[in-house]
Amino acid sequence: MGSPLTLTIHDRGMSTVIDWRDKDIHGRRLNPMKRAQLYRMRKWDRRSKQRNLAYALSEMTKSAYKLKLPRSVLETASMIYRSSIRKRLTRGRSIRGIAAASIYMACRQCKVIRTLEEVANAANISKKNQARNYRFLLRKLKAKVPPIDHEEYVSRLIGKLELSGDVEKVAIEILENARELKLTGGRAPAGIAAATTYIACLLMKETRTQGEIAKEANVTEVTIRNRYKELIDELDIKVKL
Repeated sequence: MGSPLTLTIHDRGMSTVIDWRDKDIHGRRLNPMKRAQLYRMRKWDRRSKQRNLAYALSEMTKSAYKLKLPRSVLETASMIYRSSIRKRLTRGRSIRGIAAASIYMACRQCKVIRTLEEVANAANISKKNQARNYRFLLRKLKAKVPPIDHEEYVSRLIGKLELSGDVEKVAIEILENARELKLTGGRAPAGIAAATTYIACLLMKETRTQGEIAKEANVTEVTIRNRYKELIDELDIKVKL
């Protein structure tokens, strides 16, 4: 009879009991029919993984192009996704979702600033799904990801809005004060960057609307207004609207 098959393993447990001499754990040689079945299942599994990887790499390449990511990020994302396949983390999950999470993790590891929402939009998935898949990979792969650098978010936003260095200097100063008072904890870095930039614009009289800043920061105007109010209240900043 041999060991029972199980559906919890990708080949139903057959590969766990067969050694390189085509014998099971009891030393009995496989009959030709069972050997052929084992061969077909192994071949199907290899092809399935190859198709999975091919599709994921295609999706990651598309996202990388939309996000204007350097080659190093795409290569890092590919390595992350291959690790996910080896650990069978893609089973029962969206290939596109895991691919997008790999891209975001690669951005963080390579210190290339892209928000969770930007990557989700590029992959055509929801931000909630993107966040869930990213947390899943982070936990299962035990990956080392550097902390978010809020200053880089501000600098990137200042560049996209074509604001002056004076605005950037003031925005970063506001950010540092907010961090000292622990006002940035648990807040999305893009929202904090948008709010500090908006306040700096008002203080330095370089006009940018909340809508313009929200668009470039990829956040909502409501987010900017909420973070803006928190910051001016807690930091006692006086601004003229």
